[in-house]
Amino acid sequence: MNNRQVFLPTLVRVKPGAMDRLGIYLTRHGFSRVALLHSADLAAPLLRRLQAALPGATVLQAIPVDEASFEQATALFRNLPAGIDAIIGCGGGKAMDVAKYIAFLAHLPYLAVPTSLSNDGFCSPQSSLTLAGRRRSLPARMPFGVVVDTAICLEAPLPLWWSGIGDLVSKFTAVHDWKLAFHANGTQVDDLAALLSDATVFQFMARPERDAAGVQLLATALLLNGIAMEMCGSSRPASGSEHLLSHALDAFSARPRLHGLQVGTATYIISHLQRGDHAAIGGLLDRVGFWQAFADDRLDRHVWLEAVRRAPGIKAGFHTVLNERDCVPEVADLLAGDERLRHVFIG
Repeated sequence: MNNRQVFLPTLVRVKPGAMDRLGIYLTRHGFSRVALLHSADLAAPLLRRLQAALPGATVLQAIPVDEASFEQATALFRNLPAGIDAIIGCGGGKAMDVAKYIAFLAHLPYLAVPTSLSNDGFCSPQSSLTLAGRRRSLPARMPFGVVVDTAICLEAPLPLWWSGIGDLVSKFTAVHDWKLAFHANGTQVDDLAALLSDATVFQFMARPERDAAGVQLLATALLLNGIAMEMCGSSRPASGSEHLLSHALDAFSARPRLHGLQVGTATYIISHLQRGDHAAIGGLLDRVGFWQAFADDRLDRHVWLEAVRRAPGIKAGFHTVLNERDCVPEVADLLAGDERLRHVFIG
């Protein structure tokens, strides 16, 4: 029996205007003295709006975050003022990963206020930080509260929308890899977490529109993916060989792309290797215009093939389809012959 304690968000608001009510939510839960970490490039009108939303709270520290590193996070933790009730992370992934990790170190409640939906990291038990220049997934605090202002997220740049969808659709291949790992080495599969992760993608696939309802669906789906990871104590329901491929690209590519753009592309490739439903995955990516992200800036075939070669060694003991055979020749044929991919890759 697994007696591990599971932490789930108590406060969840996914609706238009949610950020403007942030101060009300803080007051309701007894948080009056907070530290605020926000993206350094957060648009000035949004920053003013965020500050105006906190009339009942004393902001003891407001910090712009421009890098997501372990070194910066620990330095900020050491300089936290005394008497803080909660930590708020607002903006993009870097600010929230740093805020989440500081909350973990300080044993404080954390509230996530994303301004875009580019990945599932705003509600997950991990922080993606660099350590000595290398990307690491470190244990972090699940948010006490998730406040998603869908109207703000709807106004985020289109590539961030595509990135979020790319990260979401990867749950199909991640769960498939999880089951392969069970048959290969007995890795335990949490059936409920796997079911929840799969279901979020199917729910979004029913209506993948970039409008108010579609943004709410995407936000909820990504949030539930984070909860699936917390439920089983593993990244397995949300991360498989497609994420290893993205991590390999981050490690050696001269110019990595947005996480979700890499992961979404890798998901389509991996679904072929798994003999999975690549038609459904490709159909969703077609429908949302995902491939347009590379229309003027195509991907390097040789770099991606090298990433396929390196990916199985990224995470020791993490079995995926990439461990079952040499997949490089198959991927090379796919990049050259697949109708979608041959328009995306050059070289």
